[in-house]
Amino acid sequence: MSQAIEIVGAKPASHLRVVGAVSAAHLVSHYYIIIMAPLLPFVREAYGVSYTEIGLALAVFNTVSAVLQAPAGFLVDRLGARLPLICGLLLGAGPFLIVGLTDSYWVLVAMFAIAGIGNAVYHPADYALLSQHVPAERIGPAFSFHTFAGMAGSALAPPTLLMMQSAWGWRGAFIGASILGFAVAVVLIAIRDHGEGHAAPRTKSASGDGGWRLLMTPAILLNLVFFVLLAVMSGGIYNYSVVALGALYATPVATANVALTGNLVLSALGVLVGGLLVTRTNRHGLVASLGLLAIALFTALIAEIDLGSLGLISAMTMAGFCSGIIMPSRDMIVREITPPGSFGKVFGFVTTGFNIGGIIAPLIFGAIMDHGSPRLVFLGVAAGSLIAIFTVLSRPRRRA
Repeated sequence: MSQAIEIVGAKPASHLRVVGAVSAAHLVSHYYIIIMAPLLPFVREAYGVSYTEIGLALAVFNTVSAVLQAPAGFLVDRLGARLPLICGLLLGAGPFLIVGLTDSYWVLVAMFAIAGIGNAVYHPADYALLSQHVPAERIGPAFSFHTFAGMAGSALAPPTLLMMQSAWGWRGAFIGASILGFAVAVVLIAIRDHGEGHAAPRTKSASGDGGWRLLMTPAILLNLVFFVLLAVMSGGIYNYSVVALGALYATPVATANVALTGNLVLSALGVLVGGLLVTRTNRHGLVASLGLLAIALFTALIAEIDLGSLGLISAMTMAGFCSGIIMPSRDMIVREITPPGSFGKVFGFVTTGFNIGGIIAPLIFGAIMDHGSPRLVFLGVAAGSLIAIFTVLSRPRRRA
């Protein structure tokens, strides 16, 4: 049965099950990305290693994920998305179970490498499943709920991991986290009526190749740059805004953290609002551009004017809300230029921008802070927003 027939013939309950299961997998992926952060002091003390040595495990995880994400997209398009996603969950959960059951630093590093393989599967498989099984008129809200679930995973990880650590130790926390991945894998295995994950029909792009030549087209490359810029902007705000505000305006740490929390919370709410917005307009580039322009204005305002506590919190919160609103439009922009049968490889490729941006951001903003220029943290985010507008507005339209 063709992809088109599958989509048209899907019962609402079936596609909602797919959205729920895929969103749960996205929650797990973000939960696992955060897993080391709250447990780091306990792991470091247990193994008697340095922060740099613990950082090696995280670096291996991110490097493996970045290298394999695009190839995982090709695998998803060839085999279908459901089986690779189940394997990705198992490759994420299994290593953390082993970490909890063993007592070796090098096993820890090796298991984080294997978990990086699992992490490479999530984005291409998630977006392929949603694109193949959700009716076109509902795909925007599905994308937004998927993104929101990832944010929820990031938010849930620190308190739940620390709760498990206090009850069972840090190894027990790793074991508990692994159970979450196994449980979602079981759910995906159980969804058989609409989740068999048959590969979509293989098609050739207008350039005559459905593979790497497609990924090297201007439209796809501009989206990759777009994702890199978004990741760099987020890295600047999330990791450096508190210290930059302290250096720039002597903002108390508590106040700066309240502003950052407001940014994160409103970003999650903005994603849901953005999901509703994409159902009411197909001008996704315009929505993204207006949101990026607002982010540039708010961050430039923070850079140039001491707004006081209330003004700072308001500006950071509004910047977060705008960043959330553009995320569903971001995903719809990628979907618009993706030929049928190529969702896995295209989303796998462009979302590699998150990994690239995650590597670049600390180098840029760390150097800015080391050179005593905290104002440039916010001006850099504003500049990134303006450049991102160019990547959105200059993208080629999909040819008929």
